[in-house]
Amino acid sequence: MSEYEFCKVEREGRLTIVTINRPEVMNALHPPANFELAKVFDSFAQDTDQWVAIVTGSGDKAFSAGNDLKYQAAGNPITVPPTGFAGLTARYDLTKPVIAAVNGLAMGGGFEIALACDLIVAAETAMFALPEPRVGLAALAGGLHRLPREIGLKKALGMILTARRVTAAEGQTLGFVNEVTKPGEALAGAKKLAAQILECSPMSIRASKEAVYRGLMEPSVKAALETQTKYDAIRAMFRSEDLIEGPMAFAQKRAPQWKGR
Repeated sequence: MSEYEFCKVEREGRLTIVTINRPEVMNALHPPANFELAKVFDSFAQDTDQWVAIVTGSGDKAFSAGNDLKYQAAGNPITVPPTGFAGLTARYDLTKPVIAAVNGLAMGGGFEIALACDLIVAAETAMFALPEPRVGLAALAGGLHRLPREIGLKKALGMILTARRVTAAEGQTLGFVNEVTKPGEALAGAKKLAAQILECSPMSIRASKEAVYRGLMEPSVKAALETQTKYDAIRAMFRSEDLIEGPMAFAQKRAPQWKGR
């Protein structure tokens, strides 16, 4: 169970569940919460027994309302950890998958947290927006860059320049939401996805994730193919015990026993 002030951390087998726990401010984040979450995801990244993470919000109203503007308006200094908002938006070296279970509003930085995750499961009551221009700000925690990459330039600008709200259903149509669930079932839906991921070799999952993200930075598919064997997670996969276990389990017609090494 959790020992943190602004979030709850639970572990179910190989799965870590992180719940932003500031429901009194719609799970908005101030610097103390951001730095605490950075420590949580540092621990997850380093824990060899934890293979997948889910991040969600406390209650049924909000995943996260983003930056705590009231805290900022009170004159408090606004600082962000090196790994970004919620310790996720500038965390570029995490090869373990992270799923956002969006249970309600995901506004501004809250939407940027979700976009920084690998998969998004949203309740049909969830709502997404980058409303920063309405308060004289801009979505500088990755939203302006991740959203166009995920749904295309014109569709992204249609959200960014109008600051409009998008439902979970429209988010799925646009392409940034993977699955839509009934109200109150986003976490359960995310757990189902996590269970499917955990059926696979964690070494293969990490290799695949790293290849996808790093490959997108290459100028061509040819360049990505030529460089992928140099990626750390792919090298680790080829050296792993799981590389032997997978084909052996297939030949013996049994479920593989992954070790993650």
